[in-house]
Amino acid sequence: MTREALLAFAAASLAVAGTAAVLPRTRARTPRADTVRGRRGASVLRLLAAAGAAVRPAVLARAPRDLEARILAAGSPAGLGSRELMAAKLVAAGLGAAAAIGGGTLLPGRLGVAAVVVGPVAGFLAPDLWLRRRAAERALRVRADLPGMLDLLRVSVEAGLPLAGALEAVGRRADGPLAGEWRRVGREVSLGVPSGEALRRMVQRVPLSEVTALVGALERAARHGAPLAETLSAQARDARHARRRRIQEEAARAGPKIQLVVALLLVPSVLLMVAAALATALLEPASSLGVGAA
Repeated sequence: MTREALLAFAAASLAVAGTAAVLPRTRARTPRADTVRGRRGASVLRLLAAAGAAVRPAVLARAPRDLEARILAAGSPAGLGSRELMAAKLVAAGLGAAAAIGGGTLLPGRLGVAAVVVGPVAGFLAPDLWLRRRAAERALRVRADLPGMLDLLRVSVEAGLPLAGALEAVGRRADGPLAGEWRRVGREVSLGVPSGEALRRMVQRVPLSEVTALVGALERAARHGAPLAETLSAQARDARHARRRRIQEEAARAGPKIQLVVALLLVPSVLLMVAAALATALLEPASSLGVGAA
């Protein structure tokens, strides 16, 4: 029965993996859950950076040029800069090497050597992967909130508020990364920073095409004296169209992926289950005949 059990186990594994890949990702992701998860990751990075505080001056010159931009796009988690992140990467690489050396002795043959090589590399790249995922989640939230917040901004401007005051007022009544950026722009302008410079800083922290288009439209409206309400209404309409087009593109890409998963995982799982059933049916009579003869 060992052969049948292995076939059944392989079939169940393929079926579970295929079902998980085909089902839509409908898990509830509330802003609070995202915030808690982001704080946990930032806390881990802060601990790693503190552990590598002694090596920060040495690795500052080796930090990639785009590292600071990626940190800003991720929302500057835990207030970490390029120095702290590079220190965290080195400490994570050391931990990965230690874990690989400890676990590599348990692996047979060349797998142990491969684990020793892969471990420090994986540890070094783990903070970058976390940073990229956090930036992607932040961009997704910004794009989802932008159309509705632009409508609120248009109403605030029509009510007589200046642009900076309207940004701060709408940001104070909303939640999320975009609301935080608008509150920051309003505070900077109230402290004497020119509105154009404050908006350009926001583009650096939120490097999305929709935000860049919004800031460009606001600057053109201020330069030519165009009504802000009409500009904001047009930007909200464009943001909705861009979001709808992005959803349609994702849906179009999902079809081939589902077909590939069905062909490579679900169909083989069914065939393995049939093979397990046939093997059981063919081997049981032979075993029963052997017992009767004995």
